Amino acid sequence: MTRARTHPPGDDGGGRLGLAGGRQANPYLEILRVPGALAFSAAGFLARMPMSMFGLGTVLLIAAVTGRYGLAGLVAAAGSVCYALAAPQFARLCDRFGQRRVLRPQVAVFGVATVAFMTLAELRAPLAAVIVPGALAGATIPSVGSMVRTRWSALLAGTSRLHTAFSLESVADEIIFVVGPALVTLLATGVYPAAGVGAAMVLCVTGTLLFTAQRRTEPRPRRPPPRGTPRRHSREGGTPPVPPRRAGTWAAVPGLATLVPAYWFLGAMFATIDLSTVGFSAEHGHIAVAGLVLGTYALGSAIGGLWYGARTWRAPLERRFVITLGCTVAGVSTFWLQPGFASLFAVVIVAGMSISPTLIAGYGLIERQAPPERRTEGMTWLSSAISVGVATGSPLAGHLIDAYGARAGYLLAAACGGAAVLTGLAGLGRLRRPGGNDDSDHVPPRPAAAGAGGAPSARDAPWDKVPACPESPGTLPAVRRSQQD
Repeated sequence: MTRARTHPPGDDGGGRLGLAGGRQANPYLEILRVPGALAFSAAGFLARMPMSMFGLGTVLLIAAVTGRYGLAGLVAAAGSVCYALAAPQFARLCDRFGQRRVLRPQVAVFGVATVAFMTLAELRAPLAAVIVPGALAGATIPSVGSMVRTRWSALLAGTSRLHTAFSLESVADEIIFVVGPALVTLLATGVYPAAGVGAAMVLCVTGTLLFTAQRRTEPRPRRPPPRGTPRRHSREGGTPPVPPRRAGTWAAVPGLATLVPAYWFLGAMFATIDLSTVGFSAEHGHIAVAGLVLGTYALGSAIGGLWYGARTWRAPLERRFVITLGCTVAGVSTFWLQPGFASLFAVVIVAGMSISPTLIAGYGLIERQAPPERRTEGMTWLSSAISVGVATGSPLAGHLIDAYGARAGYLLAAACGGAAVLTGLAGLGRLRRPGGNDDSDHVPPRPAAAGAGGAPSARDAPWDKVPACPESPGTLPAVRRSQQD
């Protein structure tokens, strides 16, 4: 029996809110018209630029002043590992005390540490003196992507537009990974060795300060409820037992046990693809083409993310995650067979189309499981897992490519992807919504009282007429997780 569906006024049932006269609106323009959304999304885009610039800029800076790529990789890896360890802790503080109160001092420390790192590197200070500020800078890079997604979750929870918002942010990430490496390489090689790291720092500080200035859309901090307080469930089937909120994020968000190792393998896969593409280009005598190939891969991901976010899906979210993950790995498994650049360009753009949908589904799974006071931290664990995967996968891939060539590296990338798929399949039960409800992209049915002459709910009101709510003052209401569950 098909579940009855209702949609917001003007929704055509396909997830598109219609404008006057029946004309269909672009879903991305719809969410950006939400008061304050464009401002915090644009500021978040600027603040996230270092995620594609800082590591590469570090390698280029250290290699330029020392001539040793091994040393450069060591310094960059130290920053990545420190970021992976520290980011979830800062995210937990943001959930508890608010984004503005945490991000501003954090980005100030990042700016000071980065200036110290650049100065000591240019002065050719001893290795220990360079690694310490470099590691501190890596540890204090704000994980703004998780903060942006948390704001979208507060604004659009319970509506058919949340996965569109997550898609928009994943596409923004892909654009960052197309523009950032090219920009940092140009600055470090054509202007000054430290210019790439300096530009990443300026963009991060500026974007973070602009982001924290958007007080209107900042979710209010939430402290954990008293020990033993269960999560409410309003649908049939009773209230399943849940762990105490203070038991820790990993107990409160069971999907992390599956998603974190899966994202770790994905990070290793992405790092291996990057190095293998450089090796493949060098073997064919055109190393500069590597950037174009990787840019094409990111372009395919952006195209897939835009398409995915503009549609409404009926399949459960955990099933979509496993399917798109499998498609991503299936595409990567063909890279080692390519004879030249023409075929490689063709397969990478197709293979890239399922990357953003996979990442979007992963963040969506955390959003639906995590209690509000754990949401930012839960999403940040995924970013940290990819970062650790990159740090651990890069040296292994480098040694393999040096010994056996680029095709062996592509095979390693496929193996890492296969491990991610197996991890997702093995932990599929942890990804399902508590109580076994599906979560296709639709707005939950309105209460019967609203259709029987009762007062209309906030969800029944037009998007631009919805009153403010305690979750995020002055913005659209965030539908409680208990209502959706």
